[in-house]
Amino acid sequence: MEVKPGYKPTEIGPIPEEWNLKGLGEVASLDVGLSKPGIVFGSGCPVVTVQDLYSGATVSVAGLKRVVVTNEEIQKYRLTKDDILIGNASVKRDGIGYANRFDGAVEDVIFAKYAYRASNLRSILPLYLLHALRADFCRHWIVANSQTGTLTNLNKAAARAIPIPVPETIGEQRAIASALFDVDALLAGLDRLFAKKRDLKQAAMQQLLNGQTRLPSFQGEWKAAQLGEVCAFRTGPFGSALHKSDYISDGVPLVNPMHIVDGTIIPTRDMTVTTHAAHRLSEFLLREGDVIIGRRGDMGRCAVVRRRQHGWLCGTGSLIVRVVHDAVPEFIQRILSSRQVITAIENSSVGTTMTNLNQGVLRQLGLRLPEPSEQAAIAAVLSVMDAELTALEARRDKTRALKQGMMQELLTGRTRLV
Repeated sequence: MEVKPGYKPTEIGPIPEEWNLKGLGEVASLDVGLSKPGIVFGSGCPVVTVQDLYSGATVSVAGLKRVVVTNEEIQKYRLTKDDILIGNASVKRDGIGYANRFDGAVEDVIFAKYAYRASNLRSILPLYLLHALRADFCRHWIVANSQTGTLTNLNKAAARAIPIPVPETIGEQRAIASALFDVDALLAGLDRLFAKKRDLKQAAMQQLLNGQTRLPSFQGEWKAAQLGEVCAFRTGPFGSALHKSDYISDGVPLVNPMHIVDGTIIPTRDMTVTTHAAHRLSEFLLREGDVIIGRRGDMGRCAVVRRRQHGWLCGTGSLIVRVVHDAVPEFIQRILSSRQVITAIENSSVGTTMTNLNQGVLRQLGLRLPEPSEQAAIAAVLSVMDAELTALEARRDKTRALKQGMMQELLTGRTRLV
């Protein structure tokens, strides 16, 4: 690989000549957390476990488990501000070695055995080290050098060898860490805004769908009904109705629960059938305005069939809810995907290893319906809220991707800030 002037090759790629590539053990002391038999949770000292490392820019003390420990154990495993914690065991291989930073607390906090503590840092800033450990080049190295068994493990020798590119000056480290911290703050703000808007939408959805809140210019009384009075139902065909020879690529889409994502039908090329099979099972073809809902597994997956989806085939795991009287499909879809209805369906569903929708219970589901014009207006308002959430989520994802690019550029010295 050709290296441009002023850079040198390393196992993680080129870095500036004046930088050093050091193993984690060269820049920090590594210790493993508390392990003892008969551990008692519920009271005592807060303890950071490996599960606590995966969320947030820093370890949150709120919500930590508590463990009964001796004073000697507190002294040995106590965390101090800016200690870096690194998971050394993971159920999923790509989760191994995830790092987080302890930001301090008003009381003693210790850490448990499935995490390493990187402390006593030498010539490296804590925030810079954290970003380096979270960078893609470092994550890939950690995953490649872990051992897989019942759990994926990162042994201490491998942890000490994790390659960390270290700028020569603390000033350059600080500039890099500061730039990435600012992006983290932006992402945290977007996360909070998304959560707030999502909660507002859920509250608005609940109030609009039961008539607690009315839209301007609508005043008529709502009518009580059962879902079976305004809709007809058809379960998808039995699995035996489709044969191996019926399946082709790029044929008539077959719609199962897995294809319903956030109220939208997203078919896959590898689950389609021939035109002949679709004609043979024409009673299960979807019509524009049908509401299709998953009847196995994850309840609440439902979507309205649009014009371009007319003629797609209902799969074996789905149920067609077809409006026949004084109801707007988009309003019914909102009812069926509401938390209240999902809970009611789950509580009354039958099944053991997989929950199955009880169609009889669905028919008897009680609801209140305004005039169709108000139903359509309510559905439109909720669609606007959905669009706002989708746009915000896209902005957050784009910012996260930009941050990953920044980390690669800054932490390998391709882009210099000083």
